[in-house]
Amino acid sequence: MDVFACAGCYTELTAPVSRVALPVHTHHGGWEELHPPLMEPATYAVDPRPTGPPWRLWEEVGEDAAARRGVYAPVYSVSFGARNRIVIAPGDSRSMALIPEKCEGYCRGVDGRAGPNLACEGCGQAVATRVDDCGSWQTVWLEPDAVVRRPSGLPAGSPPDWDDLERAEHRVPPVEPDGSWSRRWEAAVGVALAHLVAATENRPVTLPAGPVAELLGHAVGWYLPTGPDARSVGLAGPGIPKPRPRPDVLLVPRHPLTGTPWRPPGDEAAVVPLDSGVWAYLTHPGETSPMPATGGLPERVLRDDYPLPPRPQRLLTPHHGAFRFTLVRLPAIRAPRLRRYHDAYRS
Repeated sequence: MDVFACAGCYTELTAPVSRVALPVHTHHGGWEELHPPLMEPATYAVDPRPTGPPWRLWEEVGEDAAARRGVYAPVYSVSFGARNRIVIAPGDSRSMALIPEKCEGYCRGVDGRAGPNLACEGCGQAVATRVDDCGSWQTVWLEPDAVVRRPSGLPAGSPPDWDDLERAEHRVPPVEPDGSWSRRWEAAVGVALAHLVAATENRPVTLPAGPVAELLGHAVGWYLPTGPDARSVGLAGPGIPKPRPRPDVLLVPRHPLTGTPWRPPGDEAAVVPLDSGVWAYLTHPGETSPMPATGGLPERVLRDDYPLPPRPQRLLTPHHGAFRFTLVRLPAIRAPRLRRYHDAYRS
């Protein structure tokens, strides 16, 4: 496990933490809602893209300079913040104090709009940004140039791997206990749809029957056309049979440690990466059987006098901000067909 310390005075700023993949919903929450911490306790992730202030308008930046920042189609503003910022759960922060004059926010907390708002208690240097405003996951972002990473001396558990996707606790249910759609699912589907639009060049698709069609069909209809010459989509990944015949596009999980998409060995065809917890649920939903059961109750079959599971009152709608945020950061958007799609959708 690692600890992060102030680069100026070496005061330890975090509890021991282990690295995991950056969650796909990191920058996408529900507007005017309070959110829980983004990261699990004792974990951290690194965002390789520029994030946070300062921001510059697209018109001032220009297409070439924006592309160097990883943005390939017009947006309102482009981040000129640091790359490789480190995100932790607020509860894992240590020896940092808020900088009062930088604690601006929308209404219910701080959003980091003025830059780093946490100072090292050892030397007073600005080292991190606390975010907890409505619409944002609760986070502490360590500035990469202000901290150093050191071994904690504590042994780490086995790093997360593909085998973790088969654990029931890794699956993320699509519905919250209150009956609303999971915000993580809404963001994950928006991100995946951007990749699907790019992989198919905005052509119709056919989804596999079962949970994929039931949960994602409505969302796909929002962003992709219908008609002939449809591209086939299938689920693939570790621990499940390879679909036959091979679909045109595969929905695959991201690695829980590196975030890289799974690929079939020797297969370089199109894949669409999914949040690993969402993918795990789609492949192993664990739904109860709708058929009557005799004798003892089989595993995962509930008595019919139990309370019914919560059901949303609307179909799953992807997070539009997550969709657009992802789409403009895919180099494929520069192709004429996809650029026309982007411009038409944007207008």
